[in-house]
Amino acid sequence: MTTFAATGPSPDHEDPAVTVSTTVNGEHRTMSVPAHRTLLEALRDQLALTGSKTCCAEGECGACTVILDGHPVTSCLVLAVEAEGREVTTVEGLAPQPGELSDLQEEFLAAGAVQCGFCIPGQVVAAECLLRANPTPSTAEIREGMSGNLCRCASYERIVCAVHATAERRAGA
Repeated sequence: MTTFAATGPSPDHEDPAVTVSTTVNGEHRTMSVPAHRTLLEALRDQLALTGSKTCCAEGECGACTVILDGHPVTSCLVLAVEAEGREVTTVEGLAPQPGELSDLQEEFLAAGAVQCGFCIPGQVVAAECLLRANPTPSTAEIREGMSGNLCRCASYERIVCAVHATAERRAGA
């Protein structure tokens, strides 16, 4: 009879590093990450892309929203290894040039939707995904599309206005 000891990893145990090759904001990147590291942690700690915020770590607030292969995801729930061979876009990647703002970010500012700023990167990324999928959303569609992103300052109406303004701006461009 074979017996197995019920031992787990020691507190000092670290997962072996895994090499992840991905495209982040249009640039091919290779990272060596522990298998348990989240995409959010890898983006912030290894690639210095700190726009996505660490907040709930449970996928509830949306502050860490990024675009993975064209779909919004809460990066606190996605392992970095899941980004292998895939395309990731962060809030930093939405700007036309480094140091510039996207039209959506400009409309968030114009509408006064930016208060404390903590949720705004996730809000902007979610809104961008919504507008890519539906360039002329109704108010109800905006509210539904943004429902996974919480704002502690309660700027929801201003965020809806910013998304509408961006849709109008893009339709006129």
